[in-house]
Amino acid sequence: MSKEKKRTRSTLLQRLFGNRNKTLSFMEEEQLQSPGRVVFKKFVSNKLGMIGLIVFLCIFLFVMIGPRFFVLNLSYEDNTQKNVPPMMSMLSPPEELATDIADIAPGTTFGIGVSNAGKTYIWGYTKVTDVIDIANIPAEVLEADVEHIAAGYDHVAVADSSGNVYVWGNDRLGQARLPDEIEDAMDDGVNLGIKQLEAGYQYTAALTEDGNLYVWGNGNMADLWVKSEYQGRIQKVALTNYNYIALLDDGTVVYPGLQKNVFSAIPEGLTDIVDIAATSSTCAAVDSNGKITVWGNVGSGENQVPEMDSHPVELYGGRSHYTALLENGEVVSWGDDTHGQASVPSSVHDADIETVYAGFYQNYAVTTDGELITWGLKGYLLGTDNFGRDILTRIVNGGRVTMTVGAVAVIISLVIGIIMGGLAGYFGGWVDMAVMRFSELVGGMPFLPFALILSAVIGTRISVEQRMYLIMVVLGVLSWPSICRLVRAQIFSQREQEYVTAAQAMGVRERSIIFRHILPNVLSLILVTATLDFATAMLTESTLSYMGFGISPPTPTWGNMLTGANNSIVIQQYWWRWVFPAAIFGICTICINLVGDALRDAFDPKSTER
Repeated sequence: MSKEKKRTRSTLLQRLFGNRNKTLSFMEEEQLQSPGRVVFKKFVSNKLGMIGLIVFLCIFLFVMIGPRFFVLNLSYEDNTQKNVPPMMSMLSPPEELATDIADIAPGTTFGIGVSNAGKTYIWGYTKVTDVIDIANIPAEVLEADVEHIAAGYDHVAVADSSGNVYVWGNDRLGQARLPDEIEDAMDDGVNLGIKQLEAGYQYTAALTEDGNLYVWGNGNMADLWVKSEYQGRIQKVALTNYNYIALLDDGTVVYPGLQKNVFSAIPEGLTDIVDIAATSSTCAAVDSNGKITVWGNVGSGENQVPEMDSHPVELYGGRSHYTALLENGEVVSWGDDTHGQASVPSSVHDADIETVYAGFYQNYAVTTDGELITWGLKGYLLGTDNFGRDILTRIVNGGRVTMTVGAVAVIISLVIGIIMGGLAGYFGGWVDMAVMRFSELVGGMPFLPFALILSAVIGTRISVEQRMYLIMVVLGVLSWPSICRLVRAQIFSQREQEYVTAAQAMGVRERSIIFRHILPNVLSLILVTATLDFATAMLTESTLSYMGFGISPPTPTWGNMLTGANNSIVIQQYWWRWVFPAAIFGICTICINLVGDALRDAFDPKSTER
């Protein structure tokens, strides 16, 4: 190979891969860098812009991908979970109880437990009303040797080793008004021998060793009567919201009350029953052959009993789910799984379970080694609203709606504004006159009053989804004049450039000159404007929703989530209902504006400082 060829090849390799450490002069650098690369470097060097972009992308991915994991049920409502503050301790009993458990009773948002020494513990969210906190255990209970406990919707009942019964919490509907038999026995120092204590919705039941059942509480809601023919024969009782069933000493299931309802219609063939349980609206019984029968108002799959490898020996009921302990030590749950209460963790399958405590949305399994395993509702990371709905789930799904409305509205305004501004700027004359007068007419409309009137007139006649499309179109159609004027002004300055004259001389169609030659040169300003308009469209949609004329609940948006927080009680007592939606909305809007400002600086050649 000749020296000339070697020198040429060496020069080529050096030009391709060498000279990395060589410092280029200002003119050389500008000649080597493309305009896109210069804009990119200037944008990346803007720290605020990059922070805004990263945070916005995180929020965007969070609200777009999040609904796959935070599934929204528009019909969900639970009055037992309303206005719960941010917390994750509903399944976290104190350490001193976790290793010394005698009994546990899960409540709506709390748990109550008693140790083998008779000491009572309460954990979770313990306020059952704005002023009543069941964590305030009565002094006599703290001194008593508690044996049995029960957690109702808004009250707690315990029984000690002497047969004394104590009730606290919300007692305005007779929850603490004990039957005369129990009151007289307590006054006379007689121990009735209570072996089971259960609590439902504003009523409580106590079962004694001799098979007598006592029920008290809100008689306007619950069936508090006990037929005398069953007294002395009852072995176990299971409570629904307002009714109850009993297991007799002959293995049959009966309804001891006087009302006729779906629970009193006991299915035929229920004999040789070994255990019973109840949810808020169903009852269940398991016989000696392991067959489970469920009846009542089934609404959450309580009757869809899974196949089991062994016979169930114990049955437990939550609010809308059942849990069974099998002969081989396995645990099976089924029914409503909104909060994971029917999803038994693998650690339970690998352990030797001695007993299970289940109720509402929580499950506690105790192993033979004394280890405690829990599953179900741990709490709410961002709290709940006045309907018991998870704030985090609604923020995620509401953000997707808000961003979608803002993005589609901006796209509509961009399409209309670019076309109208391009025609006005290029042709001028009467075309410019007509377009600009029309844009002034649209821009002169008072947007909010017009949107409110339009929404009020036709909003009630369409569905929520159609209402969302209406808001998108209204926002897009009424916000294009500013983009139109911007495009028109830029095309006025560009149409006199030499490349336009050259294209006209070559016979290029005017449509191609406007949209393929001139428009790319003003695209940078359009991009910056679109970014800022995106934030404005989100704010406008949220304003309409906040005022009650946008997308209406239960479909969430960041705006209508703040609608219920516009009173002093919510602001002062339930801060999480407005702080978190307002915070993520404010952060998202600020980040979009930071990105828009950074893009404007990057596209502006006069902003470069050396």
